[in-house]
Amino acid sequence: MAAPRLLDPNFRRTVVLMLQHTNEGALGLILNRRTKAQIKDVWPQLSDKPCECEARLHLGGPVEGPLMAVHREADLGDDEVLPGLFFTPESTKIEELVLRDGSTFKLFVGYAGWGAGQLESELQEGSWFTCPAQPEHAFVQVDDLWEKIFRDLGRSSVIAALKIKHIPSDPRLN
Repeated sequence: MAAPRLLDPNFRRTVVLMLQHTNEGALGLILNRRTKAQIKDVWPQLSDKPCECEARLHLGGPVEGPLMAVHREADLGDDEVLPGLFFTPESTKIEELVLRDGSTFKLFVGYAGWGAGQLESELQEGSWFTCPAQPEHAFVQVDDLWEKIFRDLGRSSVIAALKIKHIPSDPRLN
């Protein structure tokens, strides 16, 4: 997730799901940036089949690329990013995913990309915080995802630093 000090408008207050990180670079998707476009508005560019899906497209990052999806459908996933969370850039699988009743997914245009050593440098300078990703992060209400993870990260840091075994959900119980 972007540190509060990261002011780059492409990444300010974003949560990025890392899909790939190698010596050659890194690739991720911003989970909390919706576009104004609904899937049904851009669907004719993707398929001849009718689609009335009103879900919004998400801006995966500032780098242009193919339409990509994160979802929960194992049979349509190219990679399992986390247990039960799958990724695909494959257009035929995305078409089936969108048209399948009851599927849980997010579609992304663009992606976040870093060259060799770039992300490591940004981590060292404190532009990013890391935390374990949870499959539900991909589908949380986008308006408050950064704040939620930031609070959780701060809470877990305090708990670890003070060696607290339990914090009640109601502070009046302390």
